[in-house]
Amino acid sequence: MDFEEHRPMLLGLAYRLLGSMWDAEDVVQEAWLRWQGADRDGIREPRAYLVTVVSRLALDQLRSARAKRESYTGPWLPEPVLTSEAGPLDTAELRDTVSYATLHMMERLSPPERAVFVLREAFELPYDEIAGIVESSVVNARQLHHRASTRLAEGRDKFQPTTEDHSRLLVKFMDAAKGGDLDALTELFHEDVVSWNDGGGKVRAALRPVSGRHKVASFLSALTVRYAFTGVRLMDVNGHPALWTRSLEGDQVVMVNVRDGRIQDLYTVLNPDKLVRVHKT
Repeated sequence: MDFEEHRPMLLGLAYRLLGSMWDAEDVVQEAWLRWQGADRDGIREPRAYLVTVVSRLALDQLRSARAKRESYTGPWLPEPVLTSEAGPLDTAELRDTVSYATLHMMERLSPPERAVFVLREAFELPYDEIAGIVESSVVNARQLHHRASTRLAEGRDKFQPTTEDHSRLLVKFMDAAKGGDLDALTELFHEDVVSWNDGGGKVRAALRPVSGRHKVASFLSALTVRYAFTGVRLMDVNGHPALWTRSLEGDQVVMVNVRDGRIQDLYTVLNPDKLVRVHKT
């Protein structure tokens, strides 16, 4: 077996577990080193072996990363990636678990909950295999999956918009923001909308989430007055349309979570270190 055959799948797995493609690449590279040094004759199922190695390495990294993310300057948001680089998206589950909103919500889960959810939902592994990977009982693996699914369902809309509807909503948002139309902006937002902004201490950004449709609309309206945004365009990020914009402060990518046809969450990534993989388009 050629390791490279499985690399896209392994990167997709590690990225879902870590929310960072930088870290995912490190994990997959370490898995490759272990594969090189392994006794291949004793490995009956190479794919299962590699999934186990990558999952455990990612779990170890996720546990150590949590402390760093808690001391991060402002909200920590996942690193956005181009859909073309997110690994295979052959099923609805693979696409859903790489969506930006899901990755962000998965930050609420414990590392074992996140691993069990991803392995079960995205990769459809049986519970006995998952239990072996996370080193728990099958009963506990089922409980972890149930808890994770319940917590994530609280923030997700059962009926996700089509790509076309998602794009139309982003275009409306862009036009209202550029035109400074406060009423139009407010109308696009869900009552409980939250704006998350990740500058990582490297770019000026709100250090706390902004909540409520009127506050978020006023916040964005003030930004458009203060900064001239240019080069605004749609791009395909994490399986969904997103907005790329540029200002004197730097580049940024804006993604949304839609609920009941309105914007529930607004994610703006300004940290230049997290924009490397969407900068090339």
